[in-house]
Amino acid sequence: MNRPSHGGNLMWAASIADCPPSEIVDFSASINPLGPPLTAIAALNTHQGQIKTYPQPDYMDLRQAVSRFHEDLPVEWILPGNGAAELLTWAGRELAQMGATYLLTPAFGDYRRSLNAFNARVIECPISLKGGDKVQFDGLGELEERAGLLLNTPHNPTGILLRPELILPLLERFALVVVDEAFMDFLPRSAQTSLIERVADFPNLVILRSLTKFYSLPGLRLGYAIAHPDRLNLWRQWRDPWSVNNLAVAAGIAVLGDRAFEEKTHHWLSINRPQLYQELGKITGLYPYPGVANFLLVRCQSSVSELQTQLLKDYRILIRDCLSFPELGDNYFRVAIRTEADNQYLINALKNVLIT
Repeated sequence: MNRPSHGGNLMWAASIADCPPSEIVDFSASINPLGPPLTAIAALNTHQGQIKTYPQPDYMDLRQAVSRFHEDLPVEWILPGNGAAELLTWAGRELAQMGATYLLTPAFGDYRRSLNAFNARVIECPISLKGGDKVQFDGLGELEERAGLLLNTPHNPTGILLRPELILPLLERFALVVVDEAFMDFLPRSAQTSLIERVADFPNLVILRSLTKFYSLPGLRLGYAIAHPDRLNLWRQWRDPWSVNNLAVAAGIAVLGDRAFEEKTHHWLSINRPQLYQELGKITGLYPYPGVANFLLVRCQSSVSELQTQLLKDYRILIRDCLSFPELGDNYFRVAIRTEADNQYLINALKNVLIT
């Protein structure tokens, strides 16, 4: 079985650890360990009968729920998708029509997938990993004609938050700017730096959001795009009909109104992220990046491929290697923030493997 390019491949991990997939402690996928919320489970049970009917063609109920979540954002500016990955595909198709697409690197591997699918011309724009909790990047200079830009904030894989003052000037220079905010929900609302409220000011701005990570619903596949209605109408012409199923719609509507789960998640993360960051930093040879999301990027003095294999064989722990990020290679890994007990289990395992 080939080494996975994404996190969360429990079948591959189980084949290395020689155990059932259910026994793997998965630190590779950045999914909220507190979910799925009970409101989502209740919605799935209540709406089981809807699997025999087609979804609403316009997904109006779900779009209205997203609208309320974002303080009455007009529904015309909202397009639900089969996970943010589907919407990234249509963003990639449009970016491929630009003279060139500038891609902040290291970058989530699915960005290259969506751009390569439509033969986009990609110009990599490396960011500096030496700036601590701030992002610095070069290579923008004089742009190609009708250039596009694809980036994410919080940045994956560093977890660093890109401030609006860094992105807003770029909207004046690029014909199309796609900002992936898949991990923005993990910040308390008062700390979020989303550009959603600026979409109406910039017709060339697209925001992508995911509901699967924060609410632990990756198997349902649900996300949404926020952009000018003309652009979203174009994307509707490209996509398959009924790309979001009824159960995902029901769960999405339920969780978007679940403020208690939202607050519980922010409380959990405010305690467990700094604890894990500090404990990782105490282990000789490990250098974690602070970040603001529900994962931590860690530089390692030794081979991560070997470390990953040993953790699987000895402890049934799966960490995310960074081989799919060419700029990082075999000396970086990423770990999700999990429960206090799981985090401590990881720390003890790392100490045993790296110190002995």
